[in-house]
Amino acid sequence: MFTGLIEEIGKIKSITNLGGGIRIKVSASKIMDDVKIDDSISINGVCQTAVQIGNNEFEVIAIEETLKKTNFNDLKPNQEVNLERAVRLNDRLGGHLVQGHIDCVGKITSIIKSQTEHLVTISYPFEFAKYIIPVGSICINGVSLTVAKLDNKTFTVAIIPHTWDMTIFKNFKVGEMVNLEFDIIGKYLERLLDPHLNTSKDSLFSQFKSQPNI
Repeated sequence: MFTGLIEEIGKIKSITNLGGGIRIKVSASKIMDDVKIDDSISINGVCQTAVQIGNNEFEVIAIEETLKKTNFNDLKPNQEVNLERAVRLNDRLGGHLVQGHIDCVGKITSIIKSQTEHLVTISYPFEFAKYIIPVGSICINGVSLTVAKLDNKTFTVAIIPHTWDMTIFKNFKVGEMVNLEFDIIGKYLERLLDPHLNTSKDSLFSQFKSQPNI
């Protein structure tokens, strides 16, 4: 679990093809203080497991399913990425609850700079519109943000200068694809309230008993 508050910007050192997946080596400094093998690290909002630790670098393996749902196919050596270690239970929750499980990718359609903020508008697949609400939380490339404007095809976030400068947002370009994770609360509410998705305990128990050799 993460909070969507980026700890530092890392850099892709190498990408190795592994059949359907890829092995990614990332250089970092701050987060390496206590990172161990098997620790979870958010890379551009994607929860990954450290499989190797070196001198100011770590490696992860992104599987086929990850490549299908994220912008990891667009990663290149020397590219900067947002990094966050998994939250500890005694940490402040400065952002919102982020799983690191990407729902889909969106496309930056406009970037407007004002004196106090950058307004970034992103298009997204219509089937995910039900998970976005005005002034609700959304995670973009691992960063916890608030929806400032919303319609059925796009949403807009207002990014303060500190967040812009301390994340890879400063490298954003129109047309770029970004990882999106919607608020987990909305997904659970949908599951609870949709009668077509729910199955009663009695029904589950009946199915369980009807299985052979059980």
